[in-house]
Amino acid sequence: MGRRRTGWWRTEARRAARWHGVLRRGRALAAAAGAALCITVALPQTATAAGTPTPYAFAEDARTVKGATGTTDAVRLEPGGTYRSVVREGGKLYYRLELDATADAYVSVTGIPGTAATVTSSDGLKVSVQDADSHTCSTGSAHFGPTQSPHPIAAWASREVGPDTYLCKQAGTYYVVVERRTTTGSTPGDWDLELDYVSEPALRKAAGSGSTSAPKTWNSASPQAVVGDATRRAGGAGFASAAALGQGVWKDAVRPGQTLFYKVPVDWGQQLYATAETGSSTGGDGFVGTALTMSLYNPVRGYVDDVGSGYSGDQTSAALDPLPPVAYDNRHAVQNRVSGMRFAGWYYLAVHLGAPVADKFGNGPFGLTLRVRVSGTAASAPSYVGPAEPSGVFEVTRQDREEAAAGDSTGNEPGGTTGSASGGATSGGTGAAETGADGARTDGDGTMTLVAVGGIGTGSLLVLALVVWTAVARRRAVSEGAAMGAAPVVQGEYGPPRAW
Repeated sequence: MGRRRTGWWRTEARRAARWHGVLRRGRALAAAAGAALCITVALPQTATAAGTPTPYAFAEDARTVKGATGTTDAVRLEPGGTYRSVVREGGKLYYRLELDATADAYVSVTGIPGTAATVTSSDGLKVSVQDADSHTCSTGSAHFGPTQSPHPIAAWASREVGPDTYLCKQAGTYYVVVERRTTTGSTPGDWDLELDYVSEPALRKAAGSGSTSAPKTWNSASPQAVVGDATRRAGGAGFASAAALGQGVWKDAVRPGQTLFYKVPVDWGQQLYATAETGSSTGGDGFVGTALTMSLYNPVRGYVDDVGSGYSGDQTSAALDPLPPVAYDNRHAVQNRVSGMRFAGWYYLAVHLGAPVADKFGNGPFGLTLRVRVSGTAASAPSYVGPAEPSGVFEVTRQDREEAAAGDSTGNEPGGTTGSASGGATSGGTGAAETGADGARTDGDGTMTLVAVGGIGTGSLLVLALVVWTAVARRRAVSEGAAMGAAPVVQGEYGPPRAW
């Protein structure tokens, strides 16, 4: 919220003429604020509120840049940086990279259409990295798929200099090319973009295996399902606000059209297994062919695999096929689901419930259960010549494991998310405590907090209380000064603290 100034804070002279009226109104409003705060903190479960997905939560440090329509004006992206941008219908945008001859570069682009947008299964993004001679180093694409429901999708591309690559090995200028693909029947509104650029250093020559093939032998059998009581964990509204999960059973609530983000720490040599279950509905009828999708992304937000399930109102589950242990040499595989498992670090699960579910079963929310298993003993990391950018992106620390076990993802508490929510054409999910059928959120002890009143009303009332308190304090100072024969000190205009 920008800094605001109000007319009755202009000067001490104006305020002196209005103090008594302000104080009378202030006392009444402060009393109302206190009553409202009490109601907000502990509303009975009969309260109702409209539950709508929050916008996609961008990284708080994301820098806004404008994609160029040609290479000449392409803005430079820095390794380790996250950026915001916008692409129009049918748009083709360019961003610039300055690369050396040793490090691998990965750029992931998340496309976020508006929640009211109409998309087809073929709509999506194509991302490429090209050199100065228009040679394509790599390309990737992402589509909305059979849900035909607007939600965040991510595609990635890279410049790699390994032994099995032939082009793009030289130091110099490269370009990230982002293309929006739309088909007949789609709405033409802008899509927000989040670009994430990661640099991976080369291996020390003495430590490099020189291999040009992925491991061929690994345990591809499905393990026994993780069982036990589920622990509540509120999903985030973007990669930056993803909720940390460790091995175990986790539960949340999701609405049609909503996407929830989670992250799991997976170390070198470990395997990740994940299953998503949609809970049964209390009403409605019919069948939605692809209702729930769960997509897996690696630490550079590169697509690895996904799985989907239909929905008929009864509980249903969808499990990722077994994935290989994390290994540096997995990058030599052809399949994304193997080559994507090339880094240790945080792996992201994006769970989306298709908007068409609401047509047959209502707005929900619907119960969501995640069963996560991380098997295997952590192995030694490859011997890199230097640090990655951002630092630590390919590591799993003790703090990461503790965060996953406790669920204390920074700033991602029930009812809130890390990152800044998009203010434009946006889509995505919300981090939430368990959400009741009436749209209000329920915490562990059954107390319900209305989203609208708790999020907006409480903040506004606290601001009001601070204003009244400030007014009282200043009035007292002026009165005491006058009693001592001193003239009031005029300090100019007053406004809210800068933190507002």
